[in-house]
Amino acid sequence: MRLSPEQALQRLQRYCVYQDRCHQEVRSKLLDLGVYGDTLETIMAELIEEGFLNEERFARSYARGKFRFKNWGRNRIVQELKARQISAYCIRQGLSEIEEASYRETLQMVLEKKWAALENDEPYARKSKTAQYAIGRGFESDLVWDAINVWKNA
Repeated sequence: MRLSPEQALQRLQRYCVYQDRCHQEVRSKLLDLGVYGDTLETIMAELIEEGFLNEERFARSYARGKFRFKNWGRNRIVQELKARQISAYCIRQGLSEIEEASYRETLQMVLEKKWAALENDEPYARKSKTAQYAIGRGFESDLVWDAINVWKNA
């Protein structure tokens, strides 16, 4: 099934309206639809000009969503945005969506939830497993250990 450039543009406009997309996702979708070369680049340029495709907006909504709904830390968000070939500027803009107080509250909630799940472990192992879990979710190790030490020594 080969689409005309107009059909491909309309389909990609709907694709981008449904949720924010990064350039890599849209380029991949165009290739899946059999659109290549100059036609692909022309459609990408039109989507950008018309505001359907905006990587800064994508980075902001991605960071906000992954933080709020999946409780990811900054490191994980940065890693995922880099995997999508988002620029350093857009990554910084995306991270600016996360308020520091909210970030620390979420870290505390993640730690408390994991701590409660490990109630049968001995204290040192429990601390270590809790910290490793939060670090694995993308929170910075120094923040994790500071939070655990303040919380468990208080």
